[in-house]
Amino acid sequence: MFHWLEQRPFFFAVALFLTIAFAGLIEIIPDFGKASQPTVGTKPYSLLELTGRHVYIKDSCNACHSQLIRPFKSETDRYGMYSLSGEYAYDRPFLWGSKRTGPDLMRVGNYRTTDWHENHMKDPSSVVPGTVMPSYAHQFTNVADVDTAYAEAVTVRDVFGVPYDKEGMPILGTLEEAKAAALKEAELIAADMKDQDVKDAVAAGKIPEIVAIIAYMNSLK
Repeated sequence: MFHWLEQRPFFFAVALFLTIAFAGLIEIIPDFGKASQPTVGTKPYSLLELTGRHVYIKDSCNACHSQLIRPFKSETDRYGMYSLSGEYAYDRPFLWGSKRTGPDLMRVGNYRTTDWHENHMKDPSSVVPGTVMPSYAHQFTNVADVDTAYAEAVTVRDVFGVPYDKEGMPILGTLEEAKAAALKEAELIAADMKDQDVKDAVAAGKIPEIVAIIAYMNSLK
């Protein structure tokens, strides 16, 4: 067949055009459907939540915890409603994972509290006896990198159209405005924590990593 086309330039050109056109349609058609893809009531992460997501990835939490509940009774009985694709609309990268040294965290915000996360990150065995999870006590003293999270939020807004600054969505504004909003959100979380050093840091205008990652974990519902 190929040799036959080589001998007939016109038909070869037509076949080439049809092949390229078909490939182009495969690439383009899904884009037309993006506007109708549901986001399952989700919204972009606030700046503090996004900062916490960076801490989550930096400390390799996703190496032991997945964020994908499969549609099986054994999974939904333990973790809640199975995951829907639209729930990951604003995740870059997605953190589905495949390894579960620890439980799936897709809906951890529905059943764990700020107080629980505080104790778990400082001394995991105090709330989960026999756990192999190490302590993440450094998160209580490390200051979260809010600037990098802001840069990502602005990038995904401008490049990918993530609807920051829209009605009902998190407002970014300027870096100073976004930091002020993140600090205000951090104050609410710190108020539910026991660690006085964390409370003092937030009162001084700093956001420890533990506060940011708790904000992120609380958002997973």
